[in-house]
Amino acid sequence: MPRAGLDPAAVVAAGAALADEVGLAHLTMGLLAERVGVRTPSLYKHVGGQEDLGRRIAALALSEAADAVGGAVQGYAGRDALAAAARAFRAFVLEHPGRYAATIGQEPSGPDDPLAVAGRRLHGAFMAVLHGYEIAEADVDHALRMLRSLFHGFATLQAAGGFQWSADIDESFEWLIAFADRGLRAP
Repeated sequence: MPRAGLDPAAVVAAGAALADEVGLAHLTMGLLAERVGVRTPSLYKHVGGQEDLGRRIAALALSEAADAVGGAVQGYAGRDALAAAARAFRAFVLEHPGRYAATIGQEPSGPDDPLAVAGRRLHGAFMAVLHGYEIAEADVDHALRMLRSLFHGFATLQAAGGFQWSADIDESFEWLIAFADRGLRAP
């Protein structure tokens, strides 16, 4: 009998929170079981194992990132939308480094996979940013990859403590936004 109040969503939420605290690489089923107050075998009533837990955390993180970025860009266009998306994405990664790490390298099993559904929502939020620029249809994928690379790279480096020199990190991030804006406006 599953513990009262414990269901797959609660297990995934607890796993995501724990990944943020200890790092995804240190998240284990045993540590999660301890966190939710059950024995490790009891978790398998709710998730299929470590790999399944990771996929579910990744889907949760993509969905949450889509909410953050999508909400941030509402009512904005051009550079203002770009800046809002960049700041929201960075804040999400910094606040949730463990769950965001789960999104890297995950491949959806099909179009209805929760990873694919959440990924399309995040993709749509970044597409909304690009609508404020005159990007040729043939260049849209390149522009999306550029934005993802810039924002992902900056945020994950910052989350890992990768900026150890004296320049202000926030100033560097604003410089990155201005750089991306100039690039997206270039003919």
